Amino acid sequence: MTEQQKRQISSDLIDFYLKLIFFETPHHLQLISHHDSMGLFLKVFDQPLVIWNIKFIDKLKKIDTILIPEKNSEIYLTIQENFPSIKVEYVKDELPNLSNTIQTGTKISDFSKLDEIKLNFNSLLFQSKQTQGIIIHTIKYPWDYLKSIKEIMDNYVLESKIASSATIPKTTVLDGPCVIEDNVIIDDFCKIKGPIFIGKDSFIGMGSLVRNCMFGAKTSIGFNCEISKSYFAGQTEIAHHNVILDSLIGDNVWFGGYSGTANVLLTKKNVKYQIDEKIIDTGINHFGAVVGNNSAVGAAVIILPGRQISSNSTIQAGTIVGKKNDV
Repeated sequence: MTEQQKRQISSDLIDFYLKLIFFETPHHLQLISHHDSMGLFLKVFDQPLVIWNIKFIDKLKKIDTILIPEKNSEIYLTIQENFPSIKVEYVKDELPNLSNTIQTGTKISDFSKLDEIKLNFNSLLFQSKQTQGIIIHTIKYPWDYLKSIKEIMDNYVLESKIASSATIPKTTVLDGPCVIEDNVIIDDFCKIKGPIFIGKDSFIGMGSLVRNCMFGAKTSIGFNCEISKSYFAGQTEIAHHNVILDSLIGDNVWFGGYSGTANVLLTKKNVKYQIDEKIIDTGINHFGAVVGNNSAVGAAVIILPGRQISSNSTIQAGTIVGKKNDV
């Protein structure tokens, strides 16, 4: 092979591969996780957000190099572990020129023309089943993620896929598409309404109603609970007679019996949310709570709409969780 042919092959490979540059813009979910980036503590179908996005892009065009801001060492190691064939390097933390960031509506075919992409850690990428284009959600607030979870399940959970090792009794009703992973146990007389994702080793107790949720691995729901339109990161235990609605629940959270998250104001107006000393309008009239990792919520606790419980918190039994501000 001549030197000219070698150079041509090398040039062709450069055109074929893609460089992915990550950055992160401000968001308001820091208090619910111990991870160094949203890309790790938020998950999609039990995969960290950053891993989901890399897999999605790599299927469209092979990634050669991933650049990570220096402060995100945890993400750096996670990517190295999951993608050993991709070169991962640090870059300085300043925000890059964003001219090559992917935009909502980008066509799948456009990826063949790209050699470099800049992607926000706060983004969720998926393909629309209707247009076949790429949908991109940038997550700044907790309710942004709940909206993203709903949309991604509407586009990906289109038929039931139930692991052979899952246990589902005849008395339980599955209504709509359900993805139920390995070793899930669902007790008698439950109703599971899809689209829904239940991660491996999870448990749903007798008589519970669970609808339109995404559960990470080892989520345990007690008997006679109602869980709706919520995201559970995983390894969480919900005791009996709980009602959790329109909420985002972190890793390793405990809820005692007869507790719940209210999701609608008596006035039926938009729910408001406190960030530092500022009260902001969520723009939606159904929104529950945000509960951080490693928190314990005692029995008979009511969490009012739009409240946030920081990581590693303990809420005593019988508490009504609110704010001094009128939200």
